[in-house]
Amino acid sequence: MTDPTHQDEPSGEPRHEHRHEPHDEPHGDSLGPRLNWLRAAVLGANDGIVSTAGIVVGVAGATQARSTLLTAGLAGLLAGSMSMAAGEYVSVSTQRDSEKAALETEKRELREQPQAELHELTEMLAARGLSQDVAREAAEQLTHRDALRAHASVELGIDPDALTNPWHAAGASFLAFTAGALLPLLAMVLPPASLRLWITVLSVLAALALTGWVSARLGSAAVRPALLRNMAGGALAMGVTYGAGTLLGAAGV
Repeated sequence: MTDPTHQDEPSGEPRHEHRHEPHDEPHGDSLGPRLNWLRAAVLGANDGIVSTAGIVVGVAGATQARSTLLTAGLAGLLAGSMSMAAGEYVSVSTQRDSEKAALETEKRELREQPQAELHELTEMLAARGLSQDVAREAAEQLTHRDALRAHASVELGIDPDALTNPWHAAGASFLAFTAGALLPLLAMVLPPASLRLWITVLSVLAALALTGWVSARLGSAAVRPALLRNMAGGALAMGVTYGAGTLLGAAGV
């Protein structure tokens, strides 16, 4: 008599059960904006690294005085971080003003010609692949729930409750640039004079390799070309400024 506990197993081979693994892929409308913020932070830090490294390496070509290097590097850090913050504030404020103006226009159109706006929303949904009947029903339900939000999302690509904040953008840019700029500044002023230039160059290239890798990963791009471009740009900037500083130092300027 066969053992009923083994009657379903094929010829001694272990039976494999198909299990559904948890699906951990992130979803939600906030993923895109978060990636954009993270990418902006990485690029801001990258700018801080390259610009400050160029300043301190250039000054090091002319003098080895620690106080002069610290003054130049700190001035470059503050000027760059404030410039980044101010530029980001102006840019995001302009974007926010444009978004608010578009929302006000949409409010007025919904108030003055609701049927035309309903037809417009239906056509936009149909253009995304819905049948005309389904698009009409979806447009009616979205309009009944929150007409402004529906039009803002589908027509304008705006979330009325999540408009960009210029102060947040300015603060993030300031912090990102400062964090990047601190590396070449500290690498130049802390080590002894005989080692500071090489330590700075190697530290900067390593940091640029890291920011290049992160940027490529965030953009789903090839890592090697992004990493090499980033490092080559930083090396070129330091080489040019060091050459200029050396010439000025030799000329006694």
